[in-house]
Amino acid sequence: MGLLDGVMGALGGAGGNSGSNPLLDIVTQMLSSNSQNGGLAGLAKSFQDKGLGDQMASWIGTGQNLPVTPDQIKAVLGGGQLGQIASQLGTNEQQAADGLADLLPQVIDKLTPNGQMPQGDDLMAQGLALLKGKLFG
Repeated sequence: MGLLDGVMGALGGAGGNSGSNPLLDIVTQMLSSNSQNGGLAGLAKSFQDKGLGDQMASWIGTGQNLPVTPDQIKAVLGGGQLGQIASQLGTNEQQAADGLADLLPQVIDKLTPNGQMPQGDDLMAQGLALLKGKLFG
């Protein structure tokens, strides 16, 4: 996870297996059902609406994950939400988009090991908590 570790260092978070990770906390918030995105399903719809449904489908599916660029992340989230994320991280929008472009595919892939979106808020919350512990515990 060299690139991810570098991004986490640049964002002031801890990569690898120690400490907290503010970017992962933000991704967790984004994927929760009460987020402004509408959780994983809402985020998937946003990607679909921006012509990036294939990327999201690859992260959810069981095959290889397609990459997403920081510019594509900006297009999906918009400047307002990306600006909020950057502010929470204490960084600029470009660094936030870089981090999200690297982390989102990994997180969504791990949350959907059977190629299907989790059903129910409790399952999603449990999955996110488990994922945070495994990636950065």
